Amino acid sequence: MRSRYSRWDGSQDLPDLDADDLLDEVADDILSHGDFQSALRRLLQQGLRPPEGRPTPGLRDLLERLRRKRQERLDRYDLGSSLEDIKQKLEDVVRTEREGMERRLAEAREGARQGRVPDTLAQQLEQVTARNRQALDALPPDPAGRLRDLQQYDFVDPEARRKFEELLASLRAQMLRPFLQGLQQSLRSLTPDDLRRMREMLQDLNRLLRERAEGGEPDFDAFREQWGDFFPGAESLDDLLEQIGRQTAQMQSLLQSLSPEQRGELDAMMRALFLRDERLEAAMSQLAMSLAELLDPDELGQRYPFRGDEEVTLEEAMRLMDELAQMDRLEQALRGVRRVEDLEGIRPEDMERLVGPEARQDLERLQELTRTLEEAGYLERHGDELALTARAIRKLADKALRDVFDRLKRDRFGGHPTERRGAGGDQTDETRAYEFGDPFLLDMKQTLLNAVERQGPGTPVRLAPGDFEVFRTENRSQAATVVMLDMSRSMLNNGYFLPAKKVALALSALIRSQFPRDALYVVG
Repeated sequence: MRSRYSRWDGSQDLPDLDADDLLDEVADDILSHGDFQSALRRLLQQGLRPPEGRPTPGLRDLLERLRRKRQERLDRYDLGSSLEDIKQKLEDVVRTEREGMERRLAEAREGARQGRVPDTLAQQLEQVTARNRQALDALPPDPAGRLRDLQQYDFVDPEARRKFEELLASLRAQMLRPFLQGLQQSLRSLTPDDLRRMREMLQDLNRLLRERAEGGEPDFDAFREQWGDFFPGAESLDDLLEQIGRQTAQMQSLLQSLSPEQRGELDAMMRALFLRDERLEAAMSQLAMSLAELLDPDELGQRYPFRGDEEVTLEEAMRLMDELAQMDRLEQALRGVRRVEDLEGIRPEDMERLVGPEARQDLERLQELTRTLEEAGYLERHGDELALTARAIRKLADKALRDVFDRLKRDRFGGHPTERRGAGGDQTDETRAYEFGDPFLLDMKQTLLNAVERQGPGTPVRLAPGDFEVFRTENRSQAATVVMLDMSRSMLNNGYFLPAKKVALALSALIRSQFPRDALYVVG
């Protein structure tokens, strides 16, 4: 079997951290501050960077990646191009109508010349074409004016009519998106009956909100019974307001992100959409005023500084506003994490959709931290609170003592392993010259050889102090551990005495079992 080795670059797939590794990551923090929850919060923020194994980025890294993704969108798209798209579609409608009229007129003239079309019909078409030419020539240059006048225009060409109706339906759908989430049909296929129902629903909703603003108790159940298909999942008036507010924020964010001139154009176009239903427009205006009174201004959209040059349609711009709003909510949720339990409110699929699959994996690893520690017996729950178990405290004490004893100086007696040789332990095969105070573990063979080398061959062999050679022994060190307790009232008020007692008891048990020559002192 052949194995290949390469330098670690962060991409290799290594086993996840186990519970012992996780506890070691927070051990120093816990022992320094005495608060497991604070140590866990810092771990969530900073992530895990173990010496071996796969690193797990923390919340700070996830936030930074989220900000980069949002900035990529802002640097990529040109939001103002959505208005240019509408202008181009209106131009296409007018061009199609002109070409269709001229084509029909030419066909009528040719038919009249050949006797296939009555002269009176050809003359009528001449008059209609002349009248429509004047109407098209008189169209205002701004898109809002064209939308308004074309709604009153009598199209001759069916294709031009179809294109205009599609454009009108698409724009209305974007305007009415907050109220169409529960409808089954496409946003582009609104019927007059749909618009009538929507107008009646908005009127009832405005009455509901007006009653709420006046301090009353509106009957939301009756409203939901009649209009619940518009707002699926809304269990209360607050839920309904949240749904509408989030959807309305898309259009408001779009308006705020445009230049003042572009904002005026789009606003005028939106008002021109409901020329044929003034009551619907009035109901929507009333709803906008009610939302402004009942909702936080920050919930009604914000400005995004787009700097790109890639063109988007209005529908794509609205989806982009929705995506940016979701990013804002995700960022707010990440910033609000104080405990691992708070991560449960963040859906991994949202993280994957907005940031990427790797971010989802990192989030899921963070969400599993406490579960891993609980399954290993290092954490236990007391209601909503997590606490270290006695086993975890012994583990922390063991690590703390190891860290201390790794730096101990050599001594004569004790039970702590070091890399240096000393006295007081088991005999080794190595020897050295005898020094006063050493255990007299004499190496007779080497001692006699030293004497012979010193005095030469012959008998008797006379020994001198410098000839003595003794066996080395393993070094054993000894230490005294002192637990100092703060006896001030803050310890009692903050509930720190119990953890302090647990630490002292764990140290006592550990030292008695593994280092019996050591001493433990508690000072208060």
